[in-house]
This record gives sequence, C-alpha cells and structure tokens, in this order.
Amino acid sequence: MMVDQVIDPREADFFTRSDYHDVLAVLRAEAPVHEWTPGFWTVARYEDIRDLSRDPAHFCSGQGALVNDQIRESGTLAVARSILHMDPPEHSAFRSILNRRFTPRALASLTDSIRLSAVAALDAVPVDTEIDFVEELAAPFPLTVIAELLGVSEADRSDFRRWSDAAIESPDLPPERNLASLGELARFITEHIRVKRADPGQDLVSVLVESEVNGCPLSKEELFMFLLTLLVAGNETTRTLLSGTAIALAEHPEERSLLAADPDLLPGAVEECLRWVTPVQAFCRTATGDTVVGGVPIRQGDYLCMLYASGNRDERIFGEDAAQFRVRRASNPMHLAFGFGEHVCLGASLARMESRIFIEEFLARFPNYAVTGPAERVASTTVAGIRSLPVVLTP
Repeated sequence: MMVDQVIDPREADFFTRSDYHDVLAVLRAEAPVHEWTPGFWTVARYEDIRDLSRDPAHFCSGQGALVNDQIRESGTLAVARSILHMDPPEHSAFRSILNRRFTPRALASLTDSIRLSAVAALDAVPVDTEIDFVEELAAPFPLTVIAELLGVSEADRSDFRRWSDAAIESPDLPPERNLASLGELARFITEHIRVKRADPGQDLVSVLVESEVNGCPLSKEELFMFLLTLLVAGNETTRTLLSGTAIALAEHPEERSLLAADPDLLPGAVEECLRWVTPVQAFCRTATGDTVVGGVPIRQGDYLCMLYASGNRDERIFGEDAAQFRVRRASNPMHLAFGFGEHVCLGASLARMESRIFIEEFLARFPNYAVTGPAERVASTTVAGIRSLPVVLTP
C-alpha cells in the first residue's frame, strides 16, 4: 500500500474507512512522520506522539489544535480561545481553576449519583427488542452527568446532544451547515453564564464565574469557550467510548465473558477499551522552529497531526498483540487516549469513573446483548464518534 494513495487525513473520510487501522499500520512501518501536503504532517508512532505532547516550547497549541482548525485556517488568533489552544504559562493558569474538581478524590463523592444515572438509563430501555444503543444509552448517560456538574436544569438538556454534535462536526463542515444549532448553543451558554453570575451555586460554572486568572476575572468570551469545551468534551468522549466498547465486547465474546464474570477486571478493562476505541482521533501542534521529529526534518510553522489510534496500536510499545483486544492487558505503558503532557484530558478521571460504573451495570443486566447491525459513524476528524448502533439487550 502506498501511503500517498490514501485519502488526505484532513478529510473526515480518512478516519471512517474500513481499512483505517491497516492504513495506520502501514504509516507506522513505512512513513511514521509523513508530509501529505506542504506543511501538513501526520505522526503515527507512539513515542513521537508522546514526545510532541510533552514539548510545548517546540510544538505549540496556540496556532491550532484541531485537524481543520479555524484559527489556523483564518490565519488570525481568536479573541478568546479554547483551553485546547493555550500554551504555557496561560494554559496552566486556566487549567488550575478546575484541576482540583477533577481529581479521583474529588470525584469519589459523585460515585453514587453517577451510578444512579446509569441505573436510571438502563431501567428505561426495553428488553429483547432492537434499540439504538447510542440514542437510548451512550448519549443520554454522560450528558446527564456533565449537565449536573455544569448546573444545567433537566428542562434544558433535550437539545444538548444536537448542540454537542454540531460543535464537534463544525470544523469539518461549511459554516452554514451547523450555523443555526451553534447559534442556539451560543445563546444558551451566554444565558447560563448570566444566571450563574447572578445566583452562583456549587456547580462548575459557578466556580468559573467566580474565578480569576492572574488577578483578573474571566471575560465573557473566556467563560464561553471554557464552558463550551467542558460541555462537548465531557459529553462526546464518554459517549464514544461507551459505544465503541459495546462493539468491541460484542466482537470479542470471550473477553466479554471474562469481564462479565469478574468485575474486578473493570479498571484495567476500561484502559484497554480506551486504547482500543481511542475516542479522540487526533490533535495537532505547530512547530515553533526548525526541528526534527522521528528523524525527519520539520520546518518552522509546519503543522503536525498526532494520530492517537495509531499510537495506541503501536507494536513497538504494546507488543505483537497490539492489534488484539485483551481486557486483561497490563495498563503499563499508558495509552494515548487522554493525551500526554500539559494537555492531558482534564476530565480523564471522570470518564474512567463513568465508564467503569456503566459497563459494570450494563453487563450485570445484559451479559448476552447482541449488536444487530452496522454502526453509523460520525464524519469527524476530531472524534471517533458513532451516530447510531442497533442492539438487542438480552439478560
């Protein structure tokens, strides 16, 4: 296979092709750092992705973080940027506002409420009839959790999935395609911030509106981008992980039986599911000067796209069985699903907890569930999303 004959990674179809992981294996073997078009590179090996992620001085986020990033496309910096687009020391200052809220110890108090949300979702689905796993379970469960953390009332949650989908897909679509949904989302976030300023509570938005960075309160634009990132990341990542896990366990019935029989395997199994599914497709960095990556010369200003799913199946790191799904796989070395370095996912501990609780409850009820048709994939260069997945839930 000649890598130059493969569709451009800036197109969402690259990530949904049926032989995607075969293409990634070829890239790792033949072109681990590959220039697809002048100035746009993919990075396919684990160690190179890890090293890029740990070196913001030479590979910055401020000039773009998404494959098709509007900041990069426009050639100008936004007035207010997502935390994804921040570099030190600004990034650390903003991240520190909520860091302590997302530690495993801080999240431990949410265990019961998250389990109640999982149980409520599972109680509501019909048995022995085909349903859409995404629509009925994978989407509403994490949406309920993040909405509660953000202090969003139940009445306002019905539109959240549509808004979140629009935000995820917008970088890869013409602006007019999702303009209406994104406008609705913007108006909701703006009003939610206004309400929390007037009447703060214990939720994360109240923490943000009362916080300062370098002695200054967050601006309306900064609050908006922070809240947008929390909403989308807190919803999409776990939804994608749960949907992908349902497919993985169905395709590997022996592994599913092991996990259903021994819940003690769950913490390690969730790490393997993260490695296998890799909810986030790719993030990017810009070279701040002439440098070398994987032995390949890189020019100042070049854009490097880190293919996380490729790193997560790198045979050099995970061994000869890297292309196999194993719930008993050792969790060391750590996968790339949450990134490395300063931009490691803020909500990683929350996603792990949600997934562990949901999978435990799901398999306890439906150890013999069946996937009854092909998944419909989301066309995105950002997330490995699944739009729909037909299943029959059998006790």
